[in-house]
Formats: sequence, structure tokens, C-alpha cells
Amino acid sequence: MDSGEFRRHGHSLVEWIADYLEHSDRYPVLSRVAPGDLTRALPSHAPERPEPFDGVMDDFERLIVPALTHWNHPGFFGYFATSSSPPAVLAEFLAAALNQNAMLWRTSPAATELESVTLAWLRELMGLPSGFEGVIYDTASTSTLHALAAAREAAVSGVREKGLPGRAGVGTLRVYCSDQAHSSVDKSVILLGLGHEGLCRVPSDNEFRMSAPALRDAIARDRATGVTPVAVVATLGTTSTTSVDPVGEIADICEREGVRLHADGAYAGVAAIIPEIRPRFAGRERADSIVVNPHKWLFVPVDLSACYTRRMDVLRGAFSLVPEYLRTAEGTAGVRNLMDTGVQLGRRFRALKLWMVLRAYGAAGLRATLEEHMRLARLFAGWVDAEPSFERLAPVPFSVACFRAVPAAVPVPELDAFNERLLEAVNASGDVLLSHTRLNGVLTLRLAVGQLRTAEAHVARAWELLRENAARLAGK
Repeated sequence: MDSGEFRRHGHSLVEWIADYLEHSDRYPVLSRVAPGDLTRALPSHAPERPEPFDGVMDDFERLIVPALTHWNHPGFFGYFATSSSPPAVLAEFLAAALNQNAMLWRTSPAATELESVTLAWLRELMGLPSGFEGVIYDTASTSTLHALAAAREAAVSGVREKGLPGRAGVGTLRVYCSDQAHSSVDKSVILLGLGHEGLCRVPSDNEFRMSAPALRDAIARDRATGVTPVAVVATLGTTSTTSVDPVGEIADICEREGVRLHADGAYAGVAAIIPEIRPRFAGRERADSIVVNPHKWLFVPVDLSACYTRRMDVLRGAFSLVPEYLRTAEGTAGVRNLMDTGVQLGRRFRALKLWMVLRAYGAAGLRATLEEHMRLARLFAGWVDAEPSFERLAPVPFSVACFRAVPAAVPVPELDAFNERLLEAVNASGDVLLSHTRLNGVLTLRLAVGQLRTAEAHVARAWELLRENAARLAGK
């Protein structure tokens, strides 16, 4: 493709993307293909000779687009909705063209320093102390893995050199989180060699927050049997209900016990850019590390996870390894090499899209959008509370509502199966996509507001579909 072709196709592609973002609601939110449909429609071998890009784009529209789940649809209410905002899409376009590899400062001074500056902006907007230093990873799962690796480095002398297996004096190690914490904590302890049994899931209270007394008792029991506590993971907005653990009380326990505290704010943490919301996270500033995901609720496309730590030296101590071919003349005189902060060497220019979003929307624009999302979730929750054939199953601290249908005609033992059918019927409409979880053993539907273009009409449509299909399935 020469520069002339690139310009022609590039202009056409920008038009396609602009039209898609403006009219993403023309597509069904959930793809209607069956498993294997796309595989069967594509050739089994790569082409031997070059193919014209026009033909490639034709196949993209004909084959790929129908197999997409449209996360940019304003009716996307599943999981945690994410948005590809136009400024961030343009930033991704630039990042791909520039093709920076920010492993060393010298391999991309711009990517290295813009990451530092942009994360400092975000830290200040969220009201975190300046002692927190940030680094960008791909997802919160990776951020949590690195935070717990740093905790292991601090808790086990010589673990970097000697590892864990068969070492005298290193017994069972334990990480603690609530029974509502994300599964990435499980995967982290497995990968770090602590074993899945090395994770203690602490019971939560009636608002799905970690019980601080239960955590204290769990640590005491472990110490009495020779188990070494390594870290506690508190959640600022749990995956199922977006509940916030009592971080201050947990920090008190961690400080008394000499245990590191990691705060997982992957979804809700960015809500701290709203000063009135910040008190809900009281105590987070005492954590050793905090993760937030701008790709969840700050309109940056996947992937971008920001991990902040008060002890970057411990994190670097766990991962820094400099072979001769990566040694540079700059030495250590104020130079920050991003490769020292994790397992990956090659690093994308992720900071560019966050920098452009922060500038394009401004703090006021971002705050207003998040506040509107929370208003819409509260509005939906109010509709649920006022409808006898539905019930809300958790508080609504942010922009997620948890609920289920409870028609009088459906016996209680059959409600789970009924709500499964209801979820399938609503999602089959193509207008909205909801997800589910399980709370206190009960199948629970979730409506998560977080898409840039979601308006009250889209939330109202979700409620209309829920009521209509619930009535139909209940035989009314």
C-alpha cells in the first residue's frame, strides 16, 4: 500500500468509524452468529498473493461486523460498559502509526515521560497523595498480579533469588480478599506460586463489603498456625454489586499486622474525580497500591490499567533485570525505564489515549458524564423498587443496579430459572445487553451504565423490555 492508497483508505476508514460511533445502535448489541459461523465463512489458509484493501474491507463489513458484540452500543449494560471515545480512537490511530516501544527511556522518551505526567494528572484528579507513583499495564488483572508480586517480595526474604519451593523457614503464605473480590486475585496467587489454597476469601456483610472483624480473625487464626500473611486486597467497587470495602478499617488491621494492602478500584476508583464521591473511598490513601481502569469508566478503549504504588522501589526490586544489550549510557541519573516495572519488555504507547481523553473532555466533562451515569442507575433502581414484580438485591453506590424479577405467579424455587429465561429474552431483542451474577445464592440480573452515548431513553427501553418479557414469561 503506497501513501496515495493509504490516504484514500484512511479517509474512508475515518468516515466508517465516525458513522459507526454515531450510529452504533443500528446493530444488535449481542451478535447473532452461532459458534463456528465465522470460522466456516473464512478461508482455511492465508492468501498466497496480495489482495486489494477494498476487498478486505468488504469482507470486514460482510463477515466480521455481524460477529461483533457492540460494546459501543448505548444499550450495552452488561459487565462494566466501556466506551471508545472519538479522541481516544484517534490516539490509537496515532499510536499504531508511531509504533513506539517504551521499554527504555531512550527507546521512547515521549511514551515514558507522557505516562508519568498523565498518571500524575489522573492521580491529582482522584485526590490521591503525591507519594503514589503510577505505571500503566494492560488490565487490572495484570496490575493486581504485579501488586501482589511486590507484596511477596516484601514479605519473603530472598524470594527473587531463591523462589519458594522447598525453602526452609518459608511456610504457607496467605493473601486475603472478600468473597466478592474479582477472580484476578485467585489467578494471581496461583501464578505467584502461593497456590489457590493460599487465598483466604473473607466473608462480606449484608451490603457485600468485606467484614473487617472477619479479616482480623482470619489473620489471627493463620498466625496461630504458622501461616504468614502477605497481603490484603480491598475492593473499591466489587464486580457484582460495586460495593466498597471498609478500606480505613482494613488499613488499620494491615498496619497492625505489617501486611501490605492493595486496593482494587478497577471500575469505581475513577469516580474519585468527583469530590463528593471521594469520601466513599476513605482510607484508600493508606493502601500500598491502588489500581484503576480508565478503559472501564473513563472512555479510553481497552486496554489501559493504571496501577499506583507508594513503594515503586519494591515493585522494581521484584522485576528489574537489565541484560547487557539493554544497558544504556543514561545510567540511573533520573531515568525511568518502564521495563523495570513488570514482566513485559515491549510496551505500547498507551498513555497517549488517556492524555488525549483528559484534554479533550476536561475534568468537568468527565465528572458530568459519570454523574449522569450514576443518576441513570439510581433512576432505574427506583423503577425496580416501585414495581411489585421486581426486587432490588443490592445498594446502588455508583452506576450498577442488581435486581431480579419476582412475579407472583412464579414459585420461589423457580425464580432462578425464570430470570435466566428473562435475561435471554431481553438480550435477544438486540436493543440492550444485560449480564448476571449470583448474590446470596440467588441469580441476579445486572444493569451497568457506563457507555458515553447512553441516555435515559436507553435505560427506559431496558426497563420496558424487562417488564414486557417478565409479564409474557409469567403467563400474564
